[in-house]
Amino acid sequence: MFIPADEIAQTIRMIQKEHLDIRTVTMGINLLDCASDDIDVKCRKIYDKITTRAGNLVKTACDIENEYGIPIVNKRISVTPIGLISNTDVDGCVKIAQTLERAANSVGVNFIGGFSALVHKGYTESEKKLIESIPYALHATSKVCSSVNVGTTKAGINMDAVRDMGVLIKKAAELSADTGGSDCARLVVFANAPEDNPFMAGAFHGVGEPECVINVGVSGPGVVKCAIDTVKDSDFTVLAETIKKTAFKITRMGQLVAKEASERLNVPFGIVDLSLAPTPAVGDSVARILESMGLEHCGGPGTTAALALLNDAVKKGGVMASSHVGGLSGAFIPVSEDEGMIEAVRSGALCIEKLEAMTCVCSVGLDMIVVPGNTDAATISAIIADETAIGMVNTKTTAVRIIPAPGKVVGDTVEFGGLLGSGPVMAVRQYDCSRFINRGGRIPAPLFSLKN
Repeated sequence: MFIPADEIAQTIRMIQKEHLDIRTVTMGINLLDCASDDIDVKCRKIYDKITTRAGNLVKTACDIENEYGIPIVNKRISVTPIGLISNTDVDGCVKIAQTLERAANSVGVNFIGGFSALVHKGYTESEKKLIESIPYALHATSKVCSSVNVGTTKAGINMDAVRDMGVLIKKAAELSADTGGSDCARLVVFANAPEDNPFMAGAFHGVGEPECVINVGVSGPGVVKCAIDTVKDSDFTVLAETIKKTAFKITRMGQLVAKEASERLNVPFGIVDLSLAPTPAVGDSVARILESMGLEHCGGPGTTAALALLNDAVKKGGVMASSHVGGLSGAFIPVSEDEGMIEAVRSGALCIEKLEAMTCVCSVGLDMIVVPGNTDAATISAIIADETAIGMVNTKTTAVRIIPAPGKVVGDTVEFGGLLGSGPVMAVRQYDCSRFINRGGRIPAPLFSLKN
């Protein structure tokens, strides 16, 4: 790939001064051929395949990082949804999770995703057991990430799964009470989950993917903010064009890294996911981008419109830069991972209801939301149902990663550390929704889903 000298100089400046990085190089690995009725045989096959396929992943990513001077923050693995091959009891599922952890430690990645189930139209017996095991599997590991897809535009919403996830999230929080319920940070509930997402906690290797693939997730909120700061008094057309051009440059860097990793590992290149994924570092915040557009505070009037413009422009710029843009690609709005979002919550400008409105126009949904520990399971399920409905009706990916922090109340802060940052406990409307959630069954798909 030819890259002009002036573009290289711009990229160097973005890296050194504007927090530009490759957020993750994620190798997806198909585990369908690891199925076995013998749990020990299955675990051995899983471990052997992951360590064989990903044995050089971290070294290769580090070599590219050193040669090109491009920071690659995370090296990760995603695998086939384990619910498709688990076929065992709860203890057996936990044993599989521990095998994934052992493999992740062996190859040196920081997270492994795919302890997952796709139950948007109903449970299999295997998936029921896997989902039941999730709190225990997360507590028995530190690198394993879990996701459950409970709805799609085509199938509707599996409300039995939504109900169950509220209970299981509460259980995961209780098991990790000594760390503020941090196990919940590795569990996400999806609608319309993408099969090629490189970002945790929702990454898994979809059934339509190749045997093995390299997906790259690029970030860069700080770069976008700096670009917006140069056109402060311009109209919306200029603002959108500026974001598009910046997203184009960021995606080109991701394409370069993906191509290099693909060739060196002899693994097909899948997609570049251009998602503005913030970190707790000052200057690396999506909320600050929205404020640079002219808002006094993220969460105030105009926030949803500003986010819609940002998300659309990022996608358009990314598509211009690469023929294989996928995953989520757009703007993430996690609270605890974004210092600007944290400040907006603490100032009273941002509440869960406003965040829900914003999820209609962003890449994912209610992400890294910390709520009081006494929030009941039905309320958590109802929050998931609301977010899933947004995804189903709008034909988009939505998700919920929520942490009911044991013993914490509104105004408290929970420290998670690292990329997870710290989470201010947000207020939840405490109105009983248990009769609604306990109806069970499936919310039908919308009429416009019948497009065949």
